[in-house]
Amino acid sequence: MKKLELIVRPNVAQEVIDALEKLGVGGMTVMQVDGCGKQKGQTGLYRGTEFSLHLLPKVKIEVFLPDAAVQSVIEQITSVARTGEVGDGKIFVLPAENAVRIRTGEEGEEAL
Repeated sequence: MKKLELIVRPNVAQEVIDALEKLGVGGMTVMQVDGCGKQKGQTGLYRGTEFSLHLLPKVKIEVFLPDAAVQSVIEQITSVARTGEVGDGKIFVLPAENAVRIRTGEEGEEAL
């Protein structure tokens, strides 16, 4: 099993969620987060005064998947979320040792 942590732009988050559901991903956790990467925030003008935002709004989506599903999910998410601009986001793939469904006691991939 693997845990995927997806960090995406807020304007593509719903498309990513829809794509995950179409791929049969059983559950996910979605959080509103702030962060910065290579783009280091942005600057702008407000009433003639320049301001700087170092942390930009992002959406973090966490899913757990069987090993066999990881590559197809990554391909689908990158095709949905990619704009080609700095700040499109990241996908982190982490090992997941076990999962337990509390209601039934199922473990491993059966618990997903």
